Formats: sequence, structure tokens, C-alpha cells
Amino acid sequence: MINFVGVAVWIVIGVMAAMIIRAVVKRPEATPGHTTVLAILGGFAGAIGGMLGVGIFEFTEPLALSAGGIGGALFLGLFFSWIYRWGIRGLI
Repeated sequence: MINFVGVAVWIVIGVMAAMIIRAVVKRPEATPGHTTVLAILGGFAGAIGGMLGVGIFEFTEPLALSAGGIGGALFLGLFFSWIYRWGIRGLI
């Protein structure tokens, strides 16, 4: 049961990372729908990053609520959100 909670924490971390990137990378011409897309992308990236972090850094006891999982979720959530905010510049 603790792993399900850990995956939920990864998703929340990914969404929070996406909102931080939204606040840092200003896009005055962005439409309101980008916030929803950014939150979904951040949650997805947080889940994938958490899985990768646990797989890479936690060899002996692969638990979702570990430093590798949390760090991977944070890193990939920030990275995917930054790529989206930076790359959308050419589309608007």
C-alpha cells in the first residue's frame, strides 16, 4: 500500500514542479489551456521520473517513497515542464 502512496506523491511533485516552471518561465501570450496541459504533463513526468529514480538509485529496497524516487520525480517534472514552456515559444 505504501507504494501506491509513493506514486501519488510522485504525481503531486510533478504537478507542483510544473506550476513552479509556469511561474518562473513567463509566457505573456500563452492561452489559459496551457495550465491544464502543463499540469498533466508534469504529473506524467513525475510518475515516469519516480519510476526511473527508484530503478536507478534504489537497488536493495525499491520503495516509492525513497530519495531516488522523489528526486527523479522532481527532476523529470521540472525538465519536461521546462521543455514544454520553452518549446511552445515557436508554436504561439
